[in-house]
Amino acid sequence: MERSLEIIFGLIEEKKYALVREELLENNEADIAEIIEEVNDELGTEKSVILFRMLPKDISAMVFAYLSSDCQVDIVGGITVKEVQNIMEEMSFDDMIDVLEELPANVVDRILMRTDKETRKLINQFLNYPESSAGSLMTIDYIGLKKEMNVGDALQYIKIHGMDQETVYTCYVMDAERHLEGIVSLRTLVVSDSDETIKDLMHEDFISVNVMDDQEEIAQLFKKYDFLALPVVDKENRLVGIITFDDIMDVIEEETTEDFERMAGVLDDSDKEYLDLSVIQHIKNRVPWLCLLTVSLMITGAIIARFEALMSQVIALVAYMPLLMGTGGNTGTQSATLVIRGMSLGEIELRDVGKVIWKELRISMVLGAVLALINFAKIVLIDRQEPLIALTVSISILIVVIFAKLIGGLLPMAAKKLKIDPALMATPMISSITDMVSVIIYLLLATLIMGITL
Repeated sequence: MERSLEIIFGLIEEKKYALVREELLENNEADIAEIIEEVNDELGTEKSVILFRMLPKDISAMVFAYLSSDCQVDIVGGITVKEVQNIMEEMSFDDMIDVLEELPANVVDRILMRTDKETRKLINQFLNYPESSAGSLMTIDYIGLKKEMNVGDALQYIKIHGMDQETVYTCYVMDAERHLEGIVSLRTLVVSDSDETIKDLMHEDFISVNVMDDQEEIAQLFKKYDFLALPVVDKENRLVGIITFDDIMDVIEEETTEDFERMAGVLDDSDKEYLDLSVIQHIKNRVPWLCLLTVSLMITGAIIARFEALMSQVIALVAYMPLLMGTGGNTGTQSATLVIRGMSLGEIELRDVGKVIWKELRISMVLGAVLALINFAKIVLIDRQEPLIALTVSISILIVVIFAKLIGGLLPMAAKKLKIDPALMATPMISSITDMVSVIIYLLLATLIMGITL
């Protein structure tokens, strides 16, 4: 693909567009889309539109589906509404809905004006589903069968209509009112006798989701049962569409990216890539958490100032404060990360809070004791400090690790209980809380163990 890109750039400079078209069509649709995006970024929309218009009608629709939303908008701005409508007609229904959601409202209105009444009603219905719901993910391109059919009729139906559907590996059995009655796999149909009826072969213990179900819950079902497709029904159990594995993979990627950003204290609600976001947008995404963390650091600073007299009497205590704060932040983040992952994968539920506390308590006591012993030996034997200072630091480490582990395990669960994204309770929040608590524990223990009065 890199070689094709270099050749195409050279041919565009020489204005040999006939050769550009030949070279372009040597690639598959996904690579063609990547080439057009590169041309759009480097040479401008005018050149990318020229390349797009060179593509055959059936290929252009598939390429358009692979383009980023920004590039799609640029292409649409350079072609006619009739050309856009032709692309929409060639795309699968779910891809078409995804594109329409990204296009400017005036372009969508003009496209809808050219569609028939039934199609327009269906498109508007899909566009009105909540963004993170099953309805927004599903497609209407599936194989629907009747239970009265025999295997021979069903296979003949699949041969006729299968090429236009999203998948043929799972077929859905409905009655006259489109109530979902069962499912049957293509494998079962192929190995069965042609005179057997669908009613005798279909599975009635299927799993389905409602159009309003959240996409994260649906992703969990795909992971748990290894589905290739999942039927979507309305509140009356009528089949309205299916969600396929490729669509749910996009959801998993989006959710994972969102969790990573929130765990890092970045509030980004857009689906744009890092380089596509402006500097101003990056600043807006990051500044809220940074301001909050700055306030927490101010509180930590005020606590340290309160114990200034203690530290002035035993200067050595100051050297070990970063150790305590870092240890608390690291151990708390470990627990938070594992609990958040467990919750996102469905391995940990809110009812497991007692199990989480008991497990983290045992882990923290062992880890805290190990770190305390290591630091006691290091402070006495290598740093040559007084045993009381070593004892103060070691006991502080033990208590801080226990606290950090417990708070790291419990905060994400508390967030979920309060309907807040647990990922927000990861690195920045845990570190800020443990920093403040570490300083308080350390300095209070110093006053007790070393007998210093403030």
